[in-house]
Amino acid sequence: MPGLGTLINVAAIVAGAAVGMALGGRLPDRTRQVVTDALGLVVLLTAALSAASVLDPALTAATGSAAPTLIVLGSLLIGGIAGSLLRVEARLEQLGEFLRRLLTRAPAPAPQPVASSGAPDAAGAEPSGAEPSGAEPVPPAAGSGAQQRFVEGFVSSSLVFVVGPLAILGAISDGLGNGIDQLALKAALDGFAAVAFAAALGVGVMASAGPVLVYQGAFTVLGVVLGSFLPEAHVAALTATGGLLLVGVGLRLLRIRSVPVADMLPALFVAPVLTAVAAAL
Repeated sequence: MPGLGTLINVAAIVAGAAVGMALGGRLPDRTRQVVTDALGLVVLLTAALSAASVLDPALTAATGSAAPTLIVLGSLLIGGIAGSLLRVEARLEQLGEFLRRLLTRAPAPAPQPVASSGAPDAAGAEPSGAEPSGAEPVPPAAGSGAQQRFVEGFVSSSLVFVVGPLAILGAISDGLGNGIDQLALKAALDGFAAVAFAAALGVGVMASAGPVLVYQGAFTVLGVVLGSFLPEAHVAALTATGGLLLVGVGLRLLRIRSVPVADMLPALFVAPVLTAVAAAL
């Protein structure tokens, strides 16, 4: 059944995130930071392996020996400009904030207490320095730390789960009816990664199952409708471009630099187009 592999992948992310959240509360902050750093290093390793696809023989044969690097560079530049103009990063963070409110159901801040004594000024406010008698202290509003943690978990894990080549190749193979072997492997990898992500970054990781469902589901539909969607050379260019995007994710996880990786996601769609142009020249 087309789409079964993606459903298994989504279930693995949700289950892994649930286990990670159960463990995360019992881990000290230092341990969670170590987990995040370890994930960052593993993401950099995965990024290096993916970026090595720029040397793929099929890509070199189709475009020439010098073109692959220029294709990746052009994809990142064009995709980054398009993504920044479309404000992909900001929109993804807004989606993360909406899901955070929906999932956490944070209580609204308590209303300001009404003073039981004291003469207000002409504007109806308490005199400066007056302490309203009988009023309960107003609890501080929910800090931005939890919000930032949710958004970071949602954004970082979503990018890791959807950028990899298996997300595209596996979904297309599933749509073509060639089996779910690739997505089953990705589900196992994502499930273990979700445990570590959620232990460090919380419930935002579970919410990342939504983008995975939409993203891989779209490529599954393309596989069903269009048949063989991408030639091998195009997939290699896309994989190499995705590898460099993963470098940005790794830098974010290691707290080295907050690279706006989401703004560069259109590069994944530009890479096959530039590959086709280079092959035609």
